[in-house]
Amino acid sequence: MRPLAILTILLLSFSCTQKPQTEIEEWKAQAKDITIIRDDFGVPHIYGKTDADAVFGLLYAQCEDDFNRVEQNYIWATGRLAEVEGEEALYSDLRAKLFMTEEEAKANYEKSPEWLKQLCDAFADGINYFLYTHPEAKPKLLTRFEPWMPMYFSEGSIGGDIERISTRKIQTFYESGMEIPEMELLQQKKKEEMAEPKGSNGIAISGDLTQSGNAMLLINPHTSFYFRGEVHVVSEEGLNAYGAVTWGQFFVYQGFNEKTGWMHTSTYTDVMDEFKETLVKNDGKLFYQYGEELRPVDSTSVTLKYKEGEALKEKTFPMYRTHHGPITHVADGQWTASAMMWEPVKALEQSYIRTKQEGYTGFRKMMDIRTNSSNNTVYADAEGNIAYFHGNFIPKRDTIFDYDQPVDGSNPKTDWQGLHTVDENILVLNPKNGWIQNCNSTPFTSALEYSPKKEDYPNYMSRDQENFRGVHAIELLTGRSGYTLDSLIQLAHDPYLPAFNTLIPGLVKAYDAYPTPELKEPIETLRQWDFTTSKESVAMTLAHYYGMLCYSKAERPEGTYSMQWVEYWGSDWPDDQKLGLFTEAVEKLKSDFGTWKMPWGEVNRYQRLNGDIRQAFDDAKPSIPIGFASGTWGALAAYGARYDNNTKKIYGTRGNSFVAVVEFGDKVKAKTMLAGGQSGDPNSPHFNDQAQRYADIQWKDAAFYKEDVLKRAEATYHPGEKQ
Repeated sequence: MRPLAILTILLLSFSCTQKPQTEIEEWKAQAKDITIIRDDFGVPHIYGKTDADAVFGLLYAQCEDDFNRVEQNYIWATGRLAEVEGEEALYSDLRAKLFMTEEEAKANYEKSPEWLKQLCDAFADGINYFLYTHPEAKPKLLTRFEPWMPMYFSEGSIGGDIERISTRKIQTFYESGMEIPEMELLQQKKKEEMAEPKGSNGIAISGDLTQSGNAMLLINPHTSFYFRGEVHVVSEEGLNAYGAVTWGQFFVYQGFNEKTGWMHTSTYTDVMDEFKETLVKNDGKLFYQYGEELRPVDSTSVTLKYKEGEALKEKTFPMYRTHHGPITHVADGQWTASAMMWEPVKALEQSYIRTKQEGYTGFRKMMDIRTNSSNNTVYADAEGNIAYFHGNFIPKRDTIFDYDQPVDGSNPKTDWQGLHTVDENILVLNPKNGWIQNCNSTPFTSALEYSPKKEDYPNYMSRDQENFRGVHAIELLTGRSGYTLDSLIQLAHDPYLPAFNTLIPGLVKAYDAYPTPELKEPIETLRQWDFTTSKESVAMTLAHYYGMLCYSKAERPEGTYSMQWVEYWGSDWPDDQKLGLFTEAVEKLKSDFGTWKMPWGEVNRYQRLNGDIRQAFDDAKPSIPIGFASGTWGALAAYGARYDNNTKKIYGTRGNSFVAVVEFGDKVKAKTMLAGGQSGDPNSPHFNDQAQRYADIQWKDAAFYKEDVLKRAEATYHPGEKQ
């Protein structure tokens, strides 16, 4: 053999040995291009050469902070919850499979554009490398993550649209083919109405109203506590996003980059419909009527596993679909399909592309993808623009049909007729009043007299009603100027509660008409109250207990909604009913605490004892007094509770979680706060290091620029290295 040929073979052999030969070597090689810097609050700032590097590092860092929540989100999303929680979770799993099987998720991954596949690969690699380097992490179920999994979890809302599909209805249909009894439906509705309102506050303020002349944005999602972590993710390919990431996702969901900021509030635009199908059986096969034709029902089956004791058992279910969507329940005696947005590839693309926009033109173009189905978007940017997009994915419908009820799926005229364009949707851009607000309330009061007009849009485009948070925000914003980040924070924590100004005077008036000695002192406490919440307020405690009893026991006039109920209870509701419930509230306080004279902060508490997803609370263990109140009463800084804890005190579980205020100018400035802390590990110094700051309204500065990150660095490392 010639010397040149031998040399060529040796060089090729040597070069091959330098390339990663195994998956683990590939992970290690990629990790060298990624740097994680943890600041003094534990926030991870992830720097990568490519976007894929940044995603790898982001998922690795998330797992460091709370692998439990990362795994739990994918156990739920991919339809494997019953393997951990038992048979009662089977219908959550079946719901996931009805909309997308694992095979379909894999096919969606394969048809994704190459750039998105690379991010999905990096998602899986980052988590799997964490598991490889942290053998002490003990997964409940998922010992390996796959790149098709994000297809099940393509946008960052809490639960997303799919959770609006009732698992109880699915269970009843797939077990018996029957409808849920009306009484059970009413009980479910009452329970939902009692719960803390789900939603968020978004406020954008133009430079005309700020001291600096720069636009500002309030990002104030109301989710369950610890639902999202705070992150900063940067690449050399133009990614530089800071904000809140839902555990296990590879895009910043609520946040900002140097030039733009985006904030999502839950929308109540009609984006989901039900179609009653007319079935025909022919030669043992199922068909459904559609116009003059019979179409075959897509009939398959799925086998799901569930835990029973230490054993793993299986149960096989049929699955039925029409072109409208999967069959989920029976309505009016007919099989009914549920239609919703289900384009996981496009939804993932939009969720990620959003984070890299540099101005309104690009952001507006991104909105044309139209897969953000469960959210409104409040926006601000460094060019001085402020905007509000009411919804994004909105199907066109024939308005002669009532889509609030299941419609006749056999009539082709009931079908969705494509999507409305963004220009056809409700949009507010740079209104002359200088501010935009949305608190899950009507868009028709979002910008005072410059708000969109209801008569210009079909009814299904906004079913949103006014609420007390919206009323409160409008009162605070009207006529104000000279905003700074700090004054915007104070506005977001304004203690006034407009619902009680509606509810309590009627109670006092009822007492004046029918005075009783045992209520004299507590009524006088309420009479002198200014309807503001604080840790010291006894009146706040009385009002909350009375208000919650109204929600659970008081009459609700037919055809009314939450805000109107409170108005009715405060005015036309019979005096004896008001006084009866208030007496019950006073007696409840006496029974639980020995006196009704309980300052709100002694009753309303913050407690985080461990890293469990569902926190257990204990009156005998340390907790922090909180002066905030429920969003039900119009509190912008919402602090909602669960009431089935077997405790006497109230412990917060949802509301203000990640919050931020952002100012856009030559350089972006921001302040943020997390409920609790960045880490889910009770042994971490960042498990609860923001709890007292949260209670005291002491937000931290966000370190966005590299020089600021380095000044506050507590740890700098590559994935796989010990801190």
